[in-house]
Amino acid sequence: MDIKKSIPHKVTLFTITWPIFIEVFLQAFMKFSDVFMLSFVSDDAVAAIGVVNQIMMFTFVLFNFTAMGSGVVVAQYMGANRPKDVSLTIANAIVINLLFGLFISAMVVLFRSQFLDLFNLAPELMNFANTYMLIVGFTLFTQALMLTISSVLQAQGFTKDVMFVVLGMNILNIIGNYLFIFGRFGVPKLGVTGVALSTATCSTLAMITLFVILYRRMEVKINWQDYFYLKIEHIKKILKIGIPAAGEHLSYNMMQIVITIFITLLGAAALATKVYTQNLLMFMVIFSMSMSKGMQIYIGQLVGAGRKDEAYHQMFRGLKIALGIALSVGVVLAISGKFLFTFFTDEAEIIATGSILLIIGVLLEPGRTSNLIIISALRAAGDAHFPVTIGILSMWGISVTMAYLLGVHLGLGLIGIWIAFLMDEWLRAVIMYKRWKSRKWEKKGLVEPIKSTA
Repeated sequence: MDIKKSIPHKVTLFTITWPIFIEVFLQAFMKFSDVFMLSFVSDDAVAAIGVVNQIMMFTFVLFNFTAMGSGVVVAQYMGANRPKDVSLTIANAIVINLLFGLFISAMVVLFRSQFLDLFNLAPELMNFANTYMLIVGFTLFTQALMLTISSVLQAQGFTKDVMFVVLGMNILNIIGNYLFIFGRFGVPKLGVTGVALSTATCSTLAMITLFVILYRRMEVKINWQDYFYLKIEHIKKILKIGIPAAGEHLSYNMMQIVITIFITLLGAAALATKVYTQNLLMFMVIFSMSMSKGMQIYIGQLVGAGRKDEAYHQMFRGLKIALGIALSVGVVLAISGKFLFTFFTDEAEIIATGSILLIIGVLLEPGRTSNLIIISALRAAGDAHFPVTIGILSMWGISVTMAYLLGVHLGLGLIGIWIAFLMDEWLRAVIMYKRWKSRKWEKKGLVEPIKSTA
């Protein structure tokens, strides 16, 4: 068998990435629509849910250690043309994340008050946050399975399937938010509670749909006994990538939680500004995020097929495209910042500060985009430990330290905190670029292609 034929010619970075771009855009739009529609309730509701979502993002990172690891392993097995190993890897990943998801759901529900106490929320914010966390936390395990199944479907090239599921989630979520926030068509007006119910329902339905799609798409079907027999070989490969990858994301989200605690010291207006700004900035990074996910799949398949030189050059191609698009969107956001903030709030302080943060975001974006793309490529090649080590050192040594020094101690507020983000992202970007250029990742592959028997 010709190894180069194990990845069909028609499968390119573009064919993998464009559905992921739409999916990531829809994921961002779902958060944006939640914040936008909650702004009709109050700025306090937005600030409270922003804090809860920071905690939820932390749990998603925990779930991602299996999802990301299995995605890379499946991509390399696909490139090596080993469908049975693809099937067993997926079965093992689903079992691990289901058990872990149920555990995390229980912890979040039982200890939600203790988690929220870390943020020193005002009583009016605490009521909103507690209600939302109870309802959404109860169904967190569905997010664990969604992340895993989405990752392995995309690793096999079925990126459009995931895109359509996320599209359906968005439509249902907007309808649910509209009905519960505004009390239309006889539905009770529940505000934050309604948004939580809408989110929980949508994630449950999406999980079920993804399961059905997975079984229809598998080349080698998963047998029920595969769920009860965990194969050490596959679990080790998943964890070899998943644990360092999750460690990097875990560090990032812990950093964000600590910095959010700093921001609570600046007041509710600063907290609301952060939430609004990050939702707008999300539209700057969605292409970079989608390109990084597509890069991970494509590089993983190329490395699995033994085409490492092609993988080396494809990373630079993807990075140039992502930088160009992200910066173009960033400039548009910065120019129209004040206008965009008026969709969320009439508070002059929030609008003025948020507009400056968008301008800083344009300077920050090349660093962040480079990190997203290059780290995904390194991870896909099996080089997962180096990025997490550098990430932890930079995030805590630069972001957290400088955020407190500039934002709190020197009184620069959110502007000082955003400058700290900029310093961290640029430092890591330079280091990751040099790592890829060194080509040390070429010795880190996880699987070997099936040898020709001809």
